[in-house]
Amino acid sequence: MSYIIKINQDNDGRRLDRTLRSLFKWVTLGEIMKAIRKGDVRINSKRVREPGTHLNTGDELSVIWPLNNNNSDKESRVFRHSSWGKIKILFQGDNVLILDKPSGMLVQPDEPGGDSVISRVWGVLGTKTPAAVHRLDRNTTGVLAVALHGDSLRAMEELFKQRLIRKFYLAIVTGRAPDNVLIDAPLVKDPDNNLVRVDDNAGVKAMTKCEFIAGDKNFSLVKLELLTGRTHQARVHMAYIKHPILGDRKYGSFSANRENKNITRPLLHAWQLEFPEKVNDSLSEIAGRKFTAPIPEDMKIFIQARGWEVDL
Repeated sequence: MSYIIKINQDNDGRRLDRTLRSLFKWVTLGEIMKAIRKGDVRINSKRVREPGTHLNTGDELSVIWPLNNNNSDKESRVFRHSSWGKIKILFQGDNVLILDKPSGMLVQPDEPGGDSVISRVWGVLGTKTPAAVHRLDRNTTGVLAVALHGDSLRAMEELFKQRLIRKFYLAIVTGRAPDNVLIDAPLVKDPDNNLVRVDDNAGVKAMTKCEFIAGDKNFSLVKLELLTGRTHQARVHMAYIKHPILGDRKYGSFSANRENKNITRPLLHAWQLEFPEKVNDSLSEIAGRKFTAPIPEDMKIFIQARGWEVDL
């Protein structure tokens, strides 16, 4: 059985996969991608197998899921997330929410009714309209932007696409990092193993600025500016220049991680998001503003234990 949905102005110009995620929040991303690959999703009666296809107002979207979820148990699980705990809010406006994401939590649920940053936002606000504009790894802490409406979501997605939002991270890495370095190393992802590597031939452009802040011969605190937004970019780039992030079990130093068993995650923190002055009306409340997430406790303890003088 198929269901027809007419695309309204809220989803005009949006990618197919992102539109489906916002319309069918109880359906997992894996199920959505599978349906697209199998040709179960159609636009104006034509099968579409490219998740990045853009939709237009008036398009008729044919899908295999009803617009209203009849599974009351799954629905109630989503809205019970408010009892699981709240997320620290750095800024709340009419169109945008800026959060301080904790470690150990996904941005999006990986199963219907699963815990995540966005699930908790839905539970607290009592609506499933809010959507994350970008992603942070499960164990990465820090600043996360959430759009509360369709207009602000599209506007912010466009800013990220044009690389007009500046993204700064803090990381604890092994060794004495260089004072300043631009890492220009293309990256390619192996989806089967969820691994990313530098590949000059098959990789896509990826650039990271790295600045030394404090440290000693064994470890450094660095500031990273991600000029592009690739999967695992900061982690792979720092490993590429022989200064992997401490606690990174996938790309890091085995010996450094073994000697610091109390470090239970990659010490990577999304520190700041800086928005441009020129934005459309839906983002006027954050125009030209910079949002900062305080250094998390595990990184703070490490810095203090080594006696580094840090003023951030």
